[in-house]
Amino acid sequence: MANTMMFTARFKLFLVFFLILTSNFGANVFAKTQDINGLDSFNRYKISLNGQWRYIVDPYENGFYNYRWQKFDDQEYPSKNAFFTDSKVKSKSELLEYDFDEASTIKVPSDWNTQDERLYFYEGTVWYRKEFNKPEQTAGDRLVLRFGAVNYRADVYLNGKKLGVHLGGFTPFFFDITDAVKAGINSLVVKVDNKRGADEVPTLNTDWWNYGGITRDVDLIPLPKQFIQHYQSTLDSVKTKSFDVKVKLSGSQIQDTDVVMAIPELNLVVKATTDKEGVASFNTNLPEFTPWSPTNPKLYDIKFSTEFDELKDTIGLRTIETKDKDILLNGEKIFLKGVSLHEEYAVDGGGRVKNAEQARYLLNKVKELNANYVRLAHYPHSESAVRIAEELGLLVWSEIPVYWTINWTNEATYKKAEQQLTEMIVRDRNRAAVVIWSIANETPVTESRTVFLSRLAKEAEGLDGSRLISAAMEKHYDQEDENLAIVSDPLSDIVDIVSFNQYIGWYEGLSKKLERTRWHIPYNKPVIISEFGAGAVQGMHGDKTERWTEEFQAEVYDKTFKMLDAIDGWSGVSPWILMDFRSPRRIHGKFQKDFNRKGLMSPVGEKKKAFDSVKLFYNKVSD
Repeated sequence: MANTMMFTARFKLFLVFFLILTSNFGANVFAKTQDINGLDSFNRYKISLNGQWRYIVDPYENGFYNYRWQKFDDQEYPSKNAFFTDSKVKSKSELLEYDFDEASTIKVPSDWNTQDERLYFYEGTVWYRKEFNKPEQTAGDRLVLRFGAVNYRADVYLNGKKLGVHLGGFTPFFFDITDAVKAGINSLVVKVDNKRGADEVPTLNTDWWNYGGITRDVDLIPLPKQFIQHYQSTLDSVKTKSFDVKVKLSGSQIQDTDVVMAIPELNLVVKATTDKEGVASFNTNLPEFTPWSPTNPKLYDIKFSTEFDELKDTIGLRTIETKDKDILLNGEKIFLKGVSLHEEYAVDGGGRVKNAEQARYLLNKVKELNANYVRLAHYPHSESAVRIAEELGLLVWSEIPVYWTINWTNEATYKKAEQQLTEMIVRDRNRAAVVIWSIANETPVTESRTVFLSRLAKEAEGLDGSRLISAAMEKHYDQEDENLAIVSDPLSDIVDIVSFNQYIGWYEGLSKKLERTRWHIPYNKPVIISEFGAGAVQGMHGDKTERWTEEFQAEVYDKTFKMLDAIDGWSGVSPWILMDFRSPRRIHGKFQKDFNRKGLMSPVGEKKKAFDSVKLFYNKVSD
């Protein structure tokens, strides 16, 4: 982990834990999919499949099982009743009880809950279909299908044949469809199932809306026969300017291939040759450069090129580490002034954030707080959001939805969490904005839980040893002193930063309790308060002791900041939360109406008094 003043870049060749199911060509798809996992694709040429898709709501999964509850896709010759065959009747007398051509349309990317009022609370299966023409390809080229995210389970079929299955609602996944695509019109069918499960990640109980659907971009990506799969860059030190980069080639003839790395603005051009695994390693000392920071989020163009391929990106050059109770950015102490944020946008009807413009709107609101930091809760947000944060100079806490009470003893559940962690880190490990990988939120202290999370921490370190690892933990009180709050968790010995959530003044007592509370945090590590807050209905006013008023919320904020200021090692804070957001747990018919009202703003961006409390406090606190 990054606990010392220097850190070593880690690079790990990995296999993402796709659940690939075999079909007539399934084994071939599986073999070809492994070398596209984690493909750096943000700046590649892409053919968008976004737009209007046909959809069929299927609560009984009639298109997946026959009446004996046998899976159609387990059959060698599936019935035309299987929705993924996208079948048509051949005569007026033939019976077929579905037809995608006659189905309604739905926007992709988006959730289904806010597009069809019948689906507001719906959890189950919805089938999506998109027709597309095969793009032109040259001999030997590859064609990749990429999904930015589908919540939660995606069974993917092309022209009636199964490509595979992906579990996890917030990370990208890929299929090589080179041998599956045909000339002319192709039928892409996706069975999307957002039912919650006891052994899934997240599990049954959460405090956010379970938006179902294809919620991020869907693209076709042409690739040459030999291509750059991904890269990993690490600045070892601002002082020495030591810069390590590893580039992974995939496809054909990946050994003994020259790779050129160029950073034009720094007049840097260097060359390395790949090893037998297709990895080219660069270690160079950079010329003078401007480090990336919140006050100067400088980005440099970088390009990797081979005889057959080219990959362009932008990077920020910075270091992040801890020393005793301080967080150091580029070797200098920094205080993280932030806020938590859900990936939800209610300004034009609500639902999951659909595009970069909506993500930018939210992150600009974060900047209005005089913030330098954002906690992207409680799951990986879109790649666009992370890149916009980087552009705006916002440090990022990124986390996976290991939330509350996971099935800690189930190895399959652990693998699902590890898969999501892997996909998040591989996607964003070159983003300077990301400084913290979070592995959990508000989990109970048990031996099995600590073993589970320790394994995740070790995996995160192996994938990327250049960032800090944390988790949002909880507090308790001294048995003999009700005013002494204690943070004591074996996970604190493993992570780099001691982070915890606390809601004194809202779930525990009133604001006066904040004046009496003292803290005991027995770790020589930085402390981040990952959550605090109180609910308020925007526009509702009253006495400071009246719940749901803006005055009550602002009072909790003002007194909380005074209380936290006395904590030794306090290094950052991300109040809960920027905007009110939907949650099935928040059912009060007058105040909540399906929204968690702890936002500093209403769902449509109207500021509450506490917004100004945070802005004023951050204006007084130096970075």
